[in-house]
Amino acid sequence: MPQLPEEARKLLDAPNYATVTSINPDGGPQSTVVWVRTDGDDVIFSTARGRRKPRNFERDPRASLLVIDPDDPYRYVEVRGQVTMTADPEGALIEELSQKYRGESWEDKPGVERLIVRIRPDKVTLRG
Repeated sequence: MPQLPEEARKLLDAPNYATVTSINPDGGPQSTVVWVRTDGDDVIFSTARGRRKPRNFERDPRASLLVIDPDDPYRYVEVRGQVTMTADPEGALIEELSQKYRGESWEDKPGVERLIVRIRPDKVTLRG
């Protein structure tokens, strides 16, 4: 498993928006903007059960995630890898990420089941 270079870690742990891509049932890509952070050499983000991303990842666990440096759009990190998902019944990760990105608490609609999505890198590309 590739390790995240320090410069990649800085981009992923700063409040930079990431685009994660999963694979739809028809084989086409599906991309979404997400909040992220690192956990060791993995990249994690939160989503809700029933959305397109987790349904895609249950069927095909391959993912690509891209973060672009807002100060230099030619500097970016791409992480490609395999996804695992675990329940986050207390919504701890979305709360942590909301504080990081918005500086305030997160409120889900009643009945939303939160998941932690973990990308274990197969390939890390850092440019710029």
